[in-house]
Amino acid sequence: MWHHPATKENLEKLEAFGNKIIPVEKGDLASGLYGDGRMAEPEQIIRYITDNFFLIRPLSGKKAIVTAGPTYEPIDSVRFIGNHSTGKMGIAIAKELHDRGADVTLILGPTPLEFSANGIPVIKVTTADEMYKACHDNFDKADITIMSAAVSDYSVVTTAKEKIKKTEENFTIGLTKTKDILKSLGERKKPGQILVGFALETNNEKRNALYKLKKKNADMIVLNSLQDAEAGFGYDTNKITIFEKGGQEFAFKTKSKTEVAKDIIDTIIRVYYA
Repeated sequence: MWHHPATKENLEKLEAFGNKIIPVEKGDLASGLYGDGRMAEPEQIIRYITDNFFLIRPLSGKKAIVTAGPTYEPIDSVRFIGNHSTGKMGIAIAKELHDRGADVTLILGPTPLEFSANGIPVIKVTTADEMYKACHDNFDKADITIMSAAVSDYSVVTTAKEKIKKTEENFTIGLTKTKDILKSLGERKKPGQILVGFALETNNEKRNALYKLKKKNADMIVLNSLQDAEAGFGYDTNKITIFEKGGQEFAFKTKSKTEVAKDIIDTIIRVYYA
């Protein structure tokens, strides 16, 4: 019935009068058939109503880049250097920016998460070099860039083409620094562009975050500490403090990463777009 010409014509007339149509879902139908026509789930209906009638979009017309997840630096054909980042925080930030009206591009490292883009273009990368290139390819047009990815600090000097066999008692891998993406963007930043970095620290947290804020020429640094319970890689929660280049400091309690993303975007809007 959903695909019947009469139904389509009536829906087009309703939309022409300015009405909003909540998309139907695919599944088992009352007729016993399977296909399009199921009523949307209550959660989807509420989300659609919120997005289309109640959500304030102060970032409409702004372009944003978000990096998320880890990078993997190959050692050989099967092994790599990486970290425990899942990309949850960055994905939450990308979704929040999108909900606030921004045109978002997500640059995503390898992650095990099931991620529904919902209209957000995703550039998938693996290595730090690939993330560097993707960031620089898109940075000039961005109004807001949020670097939440956990980029590897080092990569392997020489990657073995075949799997390295366990034949030696001791084995040494030569490492070299990866390109500093945040610093390179800070050097390239133009007036009006907002650059936000993340600092995951284990000691001297505030001092290290403020040093990074200045050294990288960022506008904000979001600090989270591995000393805080249920914060950092893998958790659904996080605890942050935001340092702004003008000297402002914003501290928040432990919250879900969805709520943390709201706090970050609220702070950006309050400081730069209020």
